[in-house]
Amino acid sequence: MNPPVFQRNPGKTRRGSTLVETAVVFPVFFIFLFGFIEFGHCFMTIHSLNSAARRSARLGVGEDVTTEQVEDLAHSILNSAINADLENVNITVRDASIFDTAGVDPSNIDYDNLPSVEVADLESRSLFLVRIQVPYHEIGIMGPRWIETLNLHGQAVMRKE
Repeated sequence: MNPPVFQRNPGKTRRGSTLVETAVVFPVFFIFLFGFIEFGHCFMTIHSLNSAARRSARLGVGEDVTTEQVEDLAHSILNSAINADLENVNITVRDASIFDTAGVDPSNIDYDNLPSVEVADLESRSLFLVRIQVPYHEIGIMGPRWIETLNLHGQAVMRKE
């Protein structure tokens, strides 16, 4: 006579369950793991863009420095920091006098419509902005090529001496 079901050895009746549970859990685990890696890389890139903008804007603060020199420094910094096609990296130097207005909200500024400036022609105490944009699909490491419209950016605002 067979023993009742609750008395059977549980190891013999669950022989494939470990493999099935592993097959279900591993894809979810790896999606989270690769998501963390991708977001970490994204934030590292944003930090690199901000750093390149800040360093090149500091160069532009001095006398007899041109916008071309500021952009060249930003390109050389980014060349060693991120793996992006530098033709798709957009580096702009713009007039930032809007920040001298009291109560301005930086989140409401359309940075693309600010007027471009030549750093060498700026008067002393004038604000200028160095903004660097790179398309996300250019720097993604896990293959997010389907995100065509997202741009990462870094910027720095400095006052001409």
